[in-house]
Amino acid sequence: MAKKNGRQHAILADVARLADVSPSTVSRVLSGSAVRAPISEETRARVRAAAEQLGYYPNVNARSLRTQRTNMIAVMIADISNPFYHTITRAIQDAAFEQNFDVLIANTDHIHSYEQRFVEAIMRRPVDGVIMVPYNLTAADIEKLIDRTGVAVAVLAHRIEHPRIDVVYADDEGATTDAVRWLITEKKHQKIAFIGVNLSFKVGQRRYNGYRRALEDCGLRPRDEWFITGNFSYESGAAAMNALLDAPERPTAVFVCNDIMAIGALNVALERGLRVPEDIAIVGFDNIPATQYMRPELTTVAQFPHEIGTALSKALFERIADPQRPRQTIKIGCELIVRQST
Repeated sequence: MAKKNGRQHAILADVARLADVSPSTVSRVLSGSAVRAPISEETRARVRAAAEQLGYYPNVNARSLRTQRTNMIAVMIADISNPFYHTITRAIQDAAFEQNFDVLIANTDHIHSYEQRFVEAIMRRPVDGVIMVPYNLTAADIEKLIDRTGVAVAVLAHRIEHPRIDVVYADDEGATTDAVRWLITEKKHQKIAFIGVNLSFKVGQRRYNGYRRALEDCGLRPRDEWFITGNFSYESGAAAMNALLDAPERPTAVFVCNDIMAIGALNVALERGLRVPEDIAIVGFDNIPATQYMRPELTTVAQFPHEIGTALSKALFERIADPQRPRQTIKIGCELIVRQST
């Protein structure tokens, strides 16, 4: 055994001797790489047992120098507390494990400096691919990362346009227009408020644009006092609903640009003695699991996070395999899920 920092540690040759196989067989078994010559399950089990007995782990840095691969991807999500991202991340991890890749996950809370810190970390710690939800980063920011590292990148972002960045997106603006138009034409609401987020966030701008378009298409005028911004959180949704209920004229329906804020808004309405939907109807966006367990159940625009995560992973691994392939732009549909809150 070799010594490191005064301690003995196992090397690949030690595992090969204990398992009574060649070093190349140990390497293939522990790397999970596809090989022409099959390795029996009995041999694989013997190698793994020997590695575990000796406390051996492959040297990722050495392997990456030989293969120019780290077998690692990094994922940057916007809000780890939002269940919408849980399913996306699970789908990405499942796809990565199938490819024998490990996954690093970072959370940014929609904060620009955290997104920049993630980029800087990737520049210091190379990975083979990056999946990100960039609320603040621009195509130029991501291009700089690619130029510095050569990393493959796939994003969940409608607005990123770059020949080397694959994009998955949902038509949230169109879905918002359809949902608000449904409130007007099917549910006969004329006084519809909007709880959104700062319009500097492109997702907030798109969904607000969809809301305005639906009103204008139906001959209604958006009212400034019925546009309240939050910050994606439960508390901000609750505060926004309080502001709407304290307004000189109360709306009869509210479209909320994510489910977490919508749940905060719905609970405030109930706490203040309103009936939902008789006194005020509420529609959210995302279809997180909790929407089904509210009382009343929350009407929402469903995105499909498993499909989103799967599409992001597929695009990323195809680009890792072929960095020169044409850019992919993948649209994932949305669907209005009608429940009790409307």
